[in-house]
Amino acid sequence: MPKIKLPTKSPHIDMTPMVDLFSLLLTFFMLTTTFRPQEAAPIDTPNSISEKQAPDKNIITVDITKDNKVFFDMNKNGKTFDKNGKEVADTASHFRKALLAKMGEHYNITFTDKDKDKFDKLSSFGMPINSMKRWINSTDPKEKAALQKGIPIDSADNQIAMWVRFARLTNPNAEVVIKGDGESDYKTVKKIIDVMQDNKVNKFNLITNLMKAEAKLDE
Repeated sequence: MPKIKLPTKSPHIDMTPMVDLFSLLLTFFMLTTTFRPQEAAPIDTPNSISEKQAPDKNIITVDITKDNKVFFDMNKNGKTFDKNGKEVADTASHFRKALLAKMGEHYNITFTDKDKDKFDKLSSFGMPINSMKRWINSTDPKEKAALQKGIPIDSADNQIAMWVRFARLTNPNAEVVIKGDGESDYKTVKKIIDVMQDNKVNKFNLITNLMKAEAKLDE
């Protein structure tokens, strides 16, 4: 007798649940992700032969642009402890808010809680302290950029020294990072190093890029 051939069916996979799951995950990440604010000034760091990686959190950063403007940033992720010595979550520390409050007290500038909340979410900045409130509350990108004239570092009004000092008082566990452009003036870098030493910061990181530069002897 001839064999009876059963009709063959091609396999079918219902992709609807997978598409639904993908849509849910995409919506979740879109609503919960916080993008890092754009850096205030581009800096082309020099090459080096060092393989040590710089810290990426719990840091105090001083940037020096190629036109010798000085910018400052303080990463709020760091270790802090309660009265019983128990470590508290990083997100509860809000070091940037405390730093802005200390600078306001020193320079007799009142920063509201709203100002502090906005400042807590911003990135690096470079301007005199009397322009800070305007920069924090401005919604015009061009105005924000125009205010970034660099933090004063001259002896008569060395505001970067106060930012470093109060940042260290706010978060003593933070590491200090100096990120200078390869074309910046050595004198400006030397001033920043002097500021660090005046504030008893004798250990700090100098940021370079990932490309190695071979050390060569002059013939």
